[in-house]
Amino acid sequence: MIKNLDEIIDQCRQEGLRRTKALEELLITLLEFNRPMTLAELSDSPRLANQCDKATVFRLLQRLADKGIVRRLGLHERAAYFALLIPGQHRDYLICTACGNIDPVKAPCPVHDLEKEIQFTTGYKNLYHELEFFGTCPDCV
Repeated sequence: MIKNLDEIIDQCRQEGLRRTKALEELLITLLEFNRPMTLAELSDSPRLANQCDKATVFRLLQRLADKGIVRRLGLHERAAYFALLIPGQHRDYLICTACGNIDPVKAPCPVHDLEKEIQFTTGYKNLYHELEFFGTCPDCV
């Protein structure tokens, strides 16, 4: 985990973000849980609960999302979930339109080959995609 944390901290610095204790604890929490988390889950987590308030966590998440370090997921009318974007790792998600549950897709990404073709034919660099499927989960059917 430390190697990933150091790489993510370096990425934050390259994007102009200061290394603070709150930023570090937020990144460690996202790495440890390794799943999308809500603002409430993050701010109430043991690492952050006594470190900073909910507003600070929200501002950090917004900055990280703006810099492409964190991905915001979810339905617009429900609480947002935040997931760490780790270089070299790609995740697509299933989002339940009834309860808002978010699960990773446990299948190879169907868009990778298309992404490579688009990058080759257009000349775009640093191309990436985010794929979310929406439907009703088995618990809500």
